[in-house]
Amino acid sequence: MNRSNNQRLATAYHLHRSHRLLGALLLLLLALSACGKPPIISSPTGKSRVEAPPYSPAQPPAGRIPPTQRPYQIQGITYYPIPSAHGYSETGIASWYGRKFHGRRTSNGEIYDMHAMTAAHKTLPMDTHLLVENLENGKEITVRINDRGPFVRGRIIDLSYRAAQELGMADQGLAQVRITALGATEHYLEDGRVRQRFAATPDFEHGEFYVQVGAFTVRENAVRLRDQLQEWGRTAVIREYDHGGRLFYRVQVAAGDTLSGAMRFERVMIEAGFTDAFVVAH
Repeated sequence: MNRSNNQRLATAYHLHRSHRLLGALLLLLLALSACGKPPIISSPTGKSRVEAPPYSPAQPPAGRIPPTQRPYQIQGITYYPIPSAHGYSETGIASWYGRKFHGRRTSNGEIYDMHAMTAAHKTLPMDTHLLVENLENGKEITVRINDRGPFVRGRIIDLSYRAAQELGMADQGLAQVRITALGATEHYLEDGRVRQRFAATPDFEHGEFYVQVGAFTVRENAVRLRDQLQEWGRTAVIREYDHGGRLFYRVQVAAGDTLSGAMRFERVMIEAGFTDAFVVAH
């Protein structure tokens, strides 16, 4: 790509990043185009890359969205909790947290018990049950998500102290693991009391997946980005979203027909410095 094209791309995206970074990112995207239909991410404005609320298959009124499912910021990074853990699997580094947080409230309002089999995750819904496999020693445990974290680059889950012990990683502190969603705790009423039961999740690995790459209040900006993506050979669409009377134009790029493939490419984009990309299912 020549210098003038880089300049047009920088203008179209309204990014504060340099032309050199954008050129490198484009080369990365083109190199990955042979791996299915990975997405591309953009920024809605030059000042902030977060303009639209998170995606969910059926958006309820804003007041009814559980607080733990709303987007939140930590150290300048915006995290979008995903609407469902169906088909979720991820490999990465696990850590654990213990006595310093024992007795404090977790993100879902519970009191953290370092001796319970719980864990923290940045985006999975609360009460998701996970199978955690220690890839270094073969041990497996099951935990329930009741907190947010870990907010350290490269770590995918923060286990309770007991969970870390059961997994054989408490002494070393970190371990390479694979996490797989098993289901969720659902609440029901019986004899006037609220009870809990485990509900297994079906396999939603296959479907039609996109990655949202930008959200604009000016349609022309969304059209400009969509057209640029299509020039690169990507399948991009604009979807309108009315949020409290304010209309957003969300640019989404086809990411293939498997959730795992879409999430892999989402992580590539995040590692490239574009922290606002997230997977959506149509």
